[in-house]
Parts: sequence; structure tokens; C-alpha cells
Amino acid sequence: MSRKILTIAFGAVVLVIISGAWYFSRPPQTLTKNDLIKINNFKLNQTVKSPLTIKGEARGAWYFEGSFPIKIFDGNNSLLGVVPAQAKGEWMTEAFVPFEASLIFSTSTTKQGTLVLQKDNPSGLPENDDEFIIPVTFKDLAAQGEKITVKAFFNNSSLDPEYSCNKVFPIERTVDKTQATARAALEELLKGVSTEEESEGYFTSINPGVKINRLVVENGTAEVDFDGQLEFQVGGSCRVSAIRSQITQTLKQFPTVENVVISIDGRTEDILQP
Repeated sequence: MSRKILTIAFGAVVLVIISGAWYFSRPPQTLTKNDLIKINNFKLNQTVKSPLTIKGEARGAWYFEGSFPIKIFDGNNSLLGVVPAQAKGEWMTEAFVPFEASLIFSTSTTKQGTLVLQKDNPSGLPENDDEFIIPVTFKDLAAQGEKITVKAFFNNSSLDPEYSCNKVFPIERTVDKTQATARAALEELLKGVSTEEESEGYFTSINPGVKINRLVVENGTAEVDFDGQLEFQVGGSCRVSAIRSQITQTLKQFPTVENVVISIDGRTEDILQP
């Protein structure tokens, strides 16, 4: 191969490297849609983690009662989290009104996802629908080897010899750092107790093999949906109370959770009956 060809090839490689470095290090930008809404300090395919702070401006018509929903989905279009973006000023105007939101979301099972800023549409009419979709990349915290400590709550026959049903006690567990600590804590709860923990009097009232269908924390409320294994052959008011206490206290360890709503395959009524 001639020296000239080698020089050209080398130059092309250098150009690709420089272009790639510029692409991934380029500063955030203002993203807009149809002069109706814009998000500041953000870029396409930005790497995100929970909680995610979102700031921007939207025309007054994008709001309803001073807010509109912001949602985040994984690559399978599964909802990971939702939060209302609040107007930071008088919203009944045609001008741009600043907004801000802090979005807490569950761990994604996919690398890519979408952030959706949805026009509030109380009429429900399709012609009034609109949304601003922005592709995002999820940060893989587990791959960095970072660890955190969470608590899972269990009954304990030694600490509560009279077995008051809804009295539960925390066990600390070390897990990979994640975007969704609440889900990580619940997953530790569903693993049950170890042999060593059992020897110390800890036990669980939750069936083995229970799966989490969905967990969303919004406005101080954690909504968690489990599969049917949670209530399989479960009976007695004491055990039902213990199951609810284990789940509720495990989620309430986090300051963002004040209330817990439990559902099974989407049902909140007639579940976990005595």
C-alpha cells in the first residue's frame, strides 16, 4: 500500500475519532417542538438516572391547572415513572411559561428509552393530544461496581414472641447501586430470609416466587403491582396483615414514600383477603 493511501486512511480514522469525541462531549442544548414546548440543558440520547431533574418552558396551552405529565419509558415501552411538571408562573397565557419537575423512576431493563412530555388534555379528544418525545440512555450503575444498603422488613419470633402480626423488623441488605432503590429493597424482601437470619428468629409471611409487575412512586405514593403468587393459598387475617406490613414498611423506609397501594395483576379490590 502506498504512503499516500496510508496517510489518507490514517487521516480518516483520526477524523472519525474526533467526530465521535465531539458528539459524546457536546454540551446540552435546548430541544424544542413546534415552538410549543422546549426543554433546556438536555441533549438527544442523554444518559439519565433517577431522580431526573427536568427544566424547560411551554406555552400556556400545554398546561392544565398549571401542570402537565412527564413520563419515562424503557425500550419495551413499559412505564418506569411519571411526575407532573409544575408551571413556575401564570400559565393562562399564550407565552412561554417555565416549568420544573423531578422524576423518580424504576430501573430499566433496556439500555435505551424515551422521555415523554405530554400535553395535558382534560377533554380526552384525540385532536387535542400532543407530546414531545426525547430519546434517552439509562445509566448502568451496577456495572460500575457501586453498592448501597437497603432494608427489608420481616417478622421475628424472638423480638416479637407474641406475634402481633403487623409488627415487622428491618434486615439490612447490600445490593448493587441502582436507579430504583425502592424496587431493589422489595426484591430483597421477596427473596425471604437466609439460614442465619432464620436462626435469629426472622421469617417471612410472603409466598416464595412472587414477582413484581410494576412499581411507580409518584407524589408520595408508591403503587406496587405483584403477580398472583402473592395471594396464592394465603388465608387468615394475621398472615394478610403481616404481608401488608412487610411490603409497606419496606417501601416506607424511603423519604419519597408516604403511602403504599398494593395491587395484584392490576386489582386493588378483594386482594389479600383473610
